[in-house]
Parts: sequence; structure tokens; C-alpha cells
Amino acid sequence: MAFVGAQKLHTTIPFLLLSLFLLLLSPSSQGAKSYSEFRYPFIKRASSFSSLSSSTYSSRHGESVYDYIIVGGGTAGCPLAATLSKKFNVLLLERGGVPFANSNVSFLSNFHITLADISPTSASQAFISTDGVLNARARVLGGGTCINAGFYTRASSRFIEKVGWDAKLVNESYPWIENQIVHRPKLTPWQRAFRDSLLDVGVSPFNGFTYDHLYGTKFGGTIFDRFGRRHTAAELLATADPHKLTVLVYATVLNIVFDTTGKQPKAVGVIFKDENGNRHEAVLRNRRQSEVILSSGALGSPQMLLLSGIGPRADLEKLNISVVLDNEFVGKGMADNPMNTVFVPTNRPIKKSLIQTVGITKFGVYIESSSGFGQSSDSIRCNHGMMSAEIGQLSTIPPKQRTWEAAQAYIKTKRNLPQEAFWGGFILEKIADPLSTGQLTLANTNVDDNPTVTFNYFNHPYDLHRCVDGIRMAAKVVQSKHFTDFTKNTRETIEKLLNATVKANVNLIPKHTNDTKSLEQFCRDTVISIWHYHGGCHVGKVVSPDYKVLGVSRLRVVDGSTFSESPGTNPQATVMMMGRYMGLKILKDRLGQGADL
Repeated sequence: MAFVGAQKLHTTIPFLLLSLFLLLLSPSSQGAKSYSEFRYPFIKRASSFSSLSSSTYSSRHGESVYDYIIVGGGTAGCPLAATLSKKFNVLLLERGGVPFANSNVSFLSNFHITLADISPTSASQAFISTDGVLNARARVLGGGTCINAGFYTRASSRFIEKVGWDAKLVNESYPWIENQIVHRPKLTPWQRAFRDSLLDVGVSPFNGFTYDHLYGTKFGGTIFDRFGRRHTAAELLATADPHKLTVLVYATVLNIVFDTTGKQPKAVGVIFKDENGNRHEAVLRNRRQSEVILSSGALGSPQMLLLSGIGPRADLEKLNISVVLDNEFVGKGMADNPMNTVFVPTNRPIKKSLIQTVGITKFGVYIESSSGFGQSSDSIRCNHGMMSAEIGQLSTIPPKQRTWEAAQAYIKTKRNLPQEAFWGGFILEKIADPLSTGQLTLANTNVDDNPTVTFNYFNHPYDLHRCVDGIRMAAKVVQSKHFTDFTKNTRETIEKLLNATVKANVNLIPKHTNDTKSLEQFCRDTVISIWHYHGGCHVGKVVSPDYKVLGVSRLRVVDGSTFSESPGTNPQATVMMMGRYMGLKILKDRLGQGADL
């Protein structure tokens, strides 16, 4: 395998050396090598794990037992593991591979290709909610930070107060992230025009460049550097104690193991399978404060609780899962921030940009923008969800036949469309703190399969009302004089632009003929996701305020599944901070003054 493309020559020599070595870890590589000579000596293939025969043996001999076993090396799991490893032995289990040598993950210009990759080893695992909305979940070390649009912005002070976090510790934890992987974006002309348009339509004041969540228009941070290279949560592992941390990739946890002989179930370890399908058991140290910590995300964590026997008794028994704890709330209260877009055709190809500018309104809507991702030859040959510019796709296929397979079939034919049809950008309108909620249930007992998820977009009338207001504002932004240079000779009426969105394959929801006449119907029929789903393990119902699973011991959940709302305009900053924050808090609660790092 070789690096291709001049843009990669900008990569630093250490990064190149690390990336070349990490290629050895790809599923197609022969031989299982660790990174002992390089930056991350603690990352290994799951098959390198030496499973001991029983927890009794492990406890007696004191070998291969861990103070903390973290399930999910994602946005929260990586900073959590790095922090806990400063004082304790930590095992971090990640079902995907590493991101470092994956050019589709590493470079902004390839952002959309990862989302389009539906192969079994892709960093992005596609799923479709029962609502008919295309979505994605991460399957790679670094989690969602490897497949998202890169925008970095903190939660509001209201959110921090609502979840009960220590503001001082929060303000120590955010900079720990920012100093390692966050950058100031190099603004594109499109993003500058978008900023001026937001101010024109009244999303003011202009707050300049800031990480803070402030009403008005601002530029935020990004995890893409000036060369367009992505920096993910996986890089936060560089701060770990390499002697106390073991990271296993291609390690798919099947279930949590409990001791049920006491007054309440106690987590004692996990069962996982490696890349060859062989099963292993990882065991917790026999101490009261040792823990299994789920950091598998808003889909993965409730799914893992259910597979392990914690959830609604009737649902578990239907799938012949032994009930460890009957809790009707596991998987309930799932929410996803609904997003709708307006595609803006331009008179020429424009530079690619992801989210750099955001308008934070006072009526509960965020306005963002992207540009240039529909126009390249590789884009025209694939479907990439949020960045889709597939005008006319599936419009001739009856709604009941609009399947994933039908979408793929259309992708093969759209290369015949003129490339000019794909020039342009998007104005994105997203609802903050949706009141509509749904649920997650197991489709089966195969952990590799997605659970069944329903978000019930726009079930609550207030969400729909805000969407209509947001689309009206987006329409004003599109018509602003600041976009004239991009849209000269291509300007279309708003009705035509909205109709183009209706005809595009943005979801699998049946369309209605009155979409462009009724903005309410437009919102319902063209809703998409920007992957900010959350919930399923809510505080007070599934976990305590310190995220310990209620009714069992030595089990905790640290990720966005505990949130009742998505923090800030984009959640990755706060989810990474949560990993660092909870790591510090666990150490301080356990060690007191001895926890100082």
C-alpha cells in the first residue's frame, strides 16, 4: 500500500513514519505487530490478547487483570483511557481499526468518501432509522472525531449547569483537548460570504473566533489543521502512560460478565472477539472500585447493556437473553437533532469547506454551511448523506421501492449527469434540543448488526415550528447579496431550490407533491441527520449523576448516551471533554490529593 497525492507531502515525518507502520494493522495485513518502537506502543491487534482460563485464575495470579476496562475507543473513550492510565491499569477495547493510515479519514478533501464506504471494515457504519433517515456511526479508534465535519465548539454554560458538572474542572478539561488537536480554521470565501449573510439576516452580533457558545454569528475551531489533515481523539492517547494502557483494536465486545451471587449484580469483566472471530475474556481486578466503563456512543452503549441482560425484561426474554437487571428505560429517550438543507447552485466549482461558521439563533435553530463536496468525480459516483447533491435521484422510483439498494443503483448512473449540476454548497438548518424522542431496541443478538432505532423526527409540534422558521431564515441567507458572486447567472427562486431538495435522495421518506408549498411538509419529508443523536442511558433512569449504572456495581457509562440534549452546536468538543473530565473525577474520588496529574 502506498501514499498517493502531493497533498500528503505536507505531513510531518513523524506522522508519516507512524502511518506507514500503522498500515501493518489493516485487516489485509499479514502478521500481528504492535507499535512498540513508535508513538503508540500500547496499541495491538485483539488477537494478541492472551485470554486466561477463568477469573479465579486471574485473581489468584494477578496477571492480565485491569483496574478499568473501557468498551469503545471513541470520542469519550480515548481521553478517558489516557487519563485513567496515569494511575491505573486500563484496557481499552475498540471494535474498529486505527485511523492514522486511512486517507479517507485523515484528509478533509476525502471526508465524504468515508461516509459513502459501506464495506464491513469502513470507519463509518451506515444505518437507517425506522424514520427512513440515512445515518452513520463510527467504527474506528477515535470514534466520531474520525468521520465528522470537524467543527469544534464548547457547550453553553446552561448545559454545564444542567448536567451538574464542576465548572472549574470543566474549564480545565476543555483546554487539555484544545491544546492537542484543535486548530483555527483557514476561512474560505464561501464561509466569509455565509458569515456576512447571517449578519445581514439578523443573526447578530458577530462574535469573531471563539470556542464559546454565544448567541449570534461566530467562527469556531476545527480538528483539521491548515494542511487539511484531521486530528482525532485517538491522538489524545499520546498522553497516556504507555506502561499502564493497553489498546486492542478489532476487539468487538460481545457482552459484560456479571457476578450475580451477591445482593446486586457486579461487573467482573467482558467477553470480546478478535479479528479472527476467536473469543477472549478480559477480567477486572478484584477491587470494589474497579469498573467496566461503556463509552460506545448513543447506539453502542444501550445496545451493549441490552446484550448483557440489562433492559426491559420482556424485550430481553423475547431474544432469550438472560435478565441481569430489569430496567424499562434502557434505550428510551433517543433523540437526534433534525437537519434540513438548501442546496445552492453556483456558477463555478468552489473550494471545499466543512463547518467553519455558525449562526446561533435565539429561537432554537442553528444555521451552518458547507461547500464543494458534490462536484468532484468521486463524489458524483457515491452517496454521502449530508453532503449529497444528487438532484433528481430516485424521483422516478415509487416511494415504497426507495430502498438502500435502489439508491446504490442510481449512484452508478448519475455519472452521466453534467458535472456542472453538482457545483454548489449547502445551507444547513438544524434544530437545537429537539423535544421529539424515540427509542432503541435490539434487532437481534448479533453485536455487529445495528440496533433498531426510531427518533420520531418532528413528532413534537415545537420542533416543526422551529424548522419552518429555520428554513425561512436559510432562504433569506441564500438570497443575500453576499452570495451573488457565487450564484450570478444561476440564481433560482427559493421554491425551485426547495423543490431540488425534495427530489434529491436525502432520505428514504415518501415525498409529497405539496412540499414546496408547505414548509411543514418540506421539513418532514427532507429531514436528514448530522449525527448528533444522543440518549438511551439517561441520568436518573439508567445511570446515576456520576454515570454509574443503577442497580449494579462496578459498571459506568461515559458518553453521549447519557445526554438529554446535544451540547452546543456540535457535540464533539464536550464529549471529548467529558472523557477527560470523568477520568479526572474518578481519579480524584478514588485517590483524593494523590490524583493530581
